[in-house]
Amino acid sequence: MLPDQFRCYLVTKDAEGRISGRIAERALAELPKGEVLVRVAYSSLNYKDALGATGHPGVNRTFPYVPGIDAAGVVAQSGVYEHVPGDPVVVTGFAMGMDRWGGWAEYVRVPQDWIVPLPRALTFWESMALGSAGFTAGLCVDALQKHDVLPDRGEVVVSGASGGVGCVAVALLARLGYRVVASTGKPSAHELLRQLGASEIIPREAIDDRSGKALLSGRWAGGIDTVGGNTLATILRGTRHSGCVACVGLTGGNTLNVTVYPFILRAVHLAGIDAAWCSLAIRHQTWARLGGPWKLDCLGSIGRTVSLEALPEKIEEILRGAIAGRIVVEIGGEAVRKELPPR
Repeated sequence: MLPDQFRCYLVTKDAEGRISGRIAERALAELPKGEVLVRVAYSSLNYKDALGATGHPGVNRTFPYVPGIDAAGVVAQSGVYEHVPGDPVVVTGFAMGMDRWGGWAEYVRVPQDWIVPLPRALTFWESMALGSAGFTAGLCVDALQKHDVLPDRGEVVVSGASGGVGCVAVALLARLGYRVVASTGKPSAHELLRQLGASEIIPREAIDDRSGKALLSGRWAGGIDTVGGNTLATILRGTRHSGCVACVGLTGGNTLNVTVYPFILRAVHLAGIDAAWCSLAIRHQTWARLGGPWKLDCLGSIGRTVSLEALPEKIEEILRGAIAGRIVVEIGGEAVRKELPPR
């Protein structure tokens, strides 16, 4: 039997415009419409979640609301045959945790076509140690491979390597046999990045060239950029012929000041990655890889678990760049799995 109320991390805005977050009980009937109700085992903390939880209008403009762009759990109620009660599922991206109440809650209600079955080889916790960040990293690796940037082509650079996307990208590339050069501004993250398989670690200044040169010495076979701005421009200018750079972030700026020379003289490809609104078919394929041939054994090193009550502190930390790796938010925990029927 479903409860009348559920526990969540609720963000509110008062009459003076002040934003605050707290643990609250809300009626299940307040959840938005959708075909599938999911009992949440784990969620995660992403940079976008932290922005939304502190009132950034680019993430959410309607209050009260529940952040959390990721959720993993069990189908509790369904109006469609594709997903039945007891099914283990993963939901990432789309408008969850933005226009629609998200995963920092005991329950989420979503449209059926937002849902991906939890890969058999992944636990709920592992799926959220990956979450949107790991899914995005998987899309980046796929983009490199589609442009023939394979391990024998040379070094691949990952910017912002200590962040969620960066950490998983380093681990995935190393798992697949690439020589990975990880760039970070956090000396404290060097040991973690070596554990994940980085062949070399360079400071962020090494890929922040201010010389004004249209092209740099071609070092990189490819790159995964989570920073944007001049970092992305530097990587593009330093990528070898027929290389590919996957672009996923903008913490370093949302503009790109680069000439056409990397593209017309070196045939460099710039691959934009949108993990939030990509097709369900791509989601199924990528999650199947993350739970199959690309499965990582190092997720325990990447992810740390916190409770809903710990979120205010972790929100502040991620906004000031003090977190390396991934933060997994425990909601119902693995106890939710005990409700599953035999598979």
